Amino acid sequence: MSVASANFSVARLSAVLGACALALAVVLSLAAVLGEQPLSLPEVFTEGSTARSILLSIRLPRVALAALVGASLAASGCALQGLTRNPLADPFVLGVSGGSALGATVALALGLSAFTLLPGLSAASVFGLAGAFGATVLVMGVGRLSRGGPHATLLAGVIFNSFALAAVLFVKALVAPDQLGEVLYWLAGRLGHEQPSTLVAATLLEGCAFAALWVLSGRLNLLMLGDDDAASLGIDVARTRRQVLLSTSLAVSVAVAISGLIGFVGLLVPHVVRLLFGADNRVLLPASALCGAAFLALADLLARLSFRAFNQELPVGVVTALLGGPLFLLLLMRAARRRAG
Repeated sequence: MSVASANFSVARLSAVLGACALALAVVLSLAAVLGEQPLSLPEVFTEGSTARSILLSIRLPRVALAALVGASLAASGCALQGLTRNPLADPFVLGVSGGSALGATVALALGLSAFTLLPGLSAASVFGLAGAFGATVLVMGVGRLSRGGPHATLLAGVIFNSFALAAVLFVKALVAPDQLGEVLYWLAGRLGHEQPSTLVAATLLEGCAFAALWVLSGRLNLLMLGDDDAASLGIDVARTRRQVLLSTSLAVSVAVAISGLIGFVGLLVPHVVRLLFGADNRVLLPASALCGAAFLALADLLARLSFRAFNQELPVGVVTALLGGPLFLLLLMRAARRRAG
């Protein structure tokens, strides 16, 4: 690669990430100020005011959580779509969502939602995290034994998700009516008010996962050429796949454990960003993370604003589905018309 092309790549990366960061800053500012009760900026900067207390103790932690979860899901979706060379791949196809949902459902059904098993993490989050990691180990083990490459691993994840869904429905049929609402709310995806220690721990884990994916982004570009071509260029294909799958599993596991099942972020955001900025994963991965953070923060803002219309707050997973479903269908129709033309 020539110096000019390298400088062009760096300049392009800086421009793309600058635009995405600006959009994220605008969304986060709106999400922090708006909500069930709009906050007045003069009151926010007044020491000891109610608005300042709401902003620091409630709004900012929730906005930070939304940005963290959205970034991790979008970055994971971007990596998996590059790994499988399929823009319709989703972070939950690895069985992570099914394992986490099953673990958290069991914890809620046992009445452990009020208990804290680890500092800053509820029993549901701990059980969800354990279920996600257990599913990851099982799915990757099956994929490796079958020697069918990433497609065998993804198929094992789909099968495990189906099994986990059946198990979740079985548990739901047995729980008491007063616990059923809590289970359904978690499965629909929710962003609560997590403790600062939880946010710090989750940020560190997600940061490690994202750093690993960033390092692997150049190899992902070569894997998109095909296994044979990537191997001829010196890429250890099997090792790179394992590293990508482990990194995405870590990111998705932590996100699902603290937020429940939030769909469409990892599917829609990388797809849109790819249409806007191209398929270079060195640019696509961080851009997807920033846009994913903005998308989920915006969806959470709409979920909080829904309280004014419905006298109750919609789960953020419902909002992302309502926003993402029609938009993704429009993108698919546009792509189909372009191919036909």
